[in-house]
Amino acid sequence: MRPCERWPAPGKLNLMLHITGRRPDGYHELQTLFQLLDFGDELEFRVRGDGRVRLRGGLDEVPDGDDLVVRAARALQQATGTRLGCDIRLHKRLPAGAGLGGGSSDAATTLLALDRLWGTGLARERLAGIGLRLGADVPVFVGGRSAWGEGVGERLRPVRLPERWFVVLTPPVRVVTAELFGARGLERDCAPLAPESAIAGAGGNVFEPLVAERHPEVREMLDWLSRHAPARLTGTGASVFAGFDARDAAERVLAARPAGWQGFVARGMNRSPVEACLKAPRGVEMPAPARI
Repeated sequence: MRPCERWPAPGKLNLMLHITGRRPDGYHELQTLFQLLDFGDELEFRVRGDGRVRLRGGLDEVPDGDDLVVRAARALQQATGTRLGCDIRLHKRLPAGAGLGGGSSDAATTLLALDRLWGTGLARERLAGIGLRLGADVPVFVGGRSAWGEGVGERLRPVRLPERWFVVLTPPVRVVTAELFGARGLERDCAPLAPESAIAGAGGNVFEPLVAERHPEVREMLDWLSRHAPARLTGTGASVFAGFDARDAAERVLAARPAGWQGFVARGMNRSPVEACLKAPRGVEMPAPARI
């Protein structure tokens, strides 16, 4: 088996998302069902000996020092004391701020890949702890399994889900997550669900009514997609999705979407595609710096 040339950073869907209460520190207690996707970003890595961390391909509006990929690499340096650095090239496919976990997944793949390439040898649980300080969704991607999540999303129980095909549509709107958590109309007292009930289809997304009310484009996509299959918001949005048993059915729906709508078809996965890279031989997974 050859070393990975590109490390995958898969997207995710929240098949349901409830708030069951609020903690004294102000954080919300959540219940959610994470479904990993076979569609996402990709990253390339080249180890450096001088300790520098350089990123190419990040979002233009995000300074490199604030990018979750760079923050993840530096957090791993700090946690392990390694003197190694890296050049990283990020190939973005997931839309930013869409509730698909792109930034969190990029950070998780960075932690997993550099832990292997730098030879720092941290346990998966330790990497997840580092990731949690970067974002609540990072641990599920570090774990590499579709999962039932509680707490702020960090208490994870791997689950086996039907590997259905999903149509995912993303409107051109920016949803501010912090504003939603502070919204007066947000439902914060959902009755707790058992994971088995959520897997069977129980539960909704408490953020969906708020996002649809504030962003008519989200409501339009939900209404249109619901004509073909039950549709739902993922995370705090703005992406919406619907599941299908067959790839052909999903692709026909995507092809019929109104002109100008951004979307893709992806298959749900129970294991992250990054696992294959973790089993591959170690190697230098990036072209020479002159090509960056």
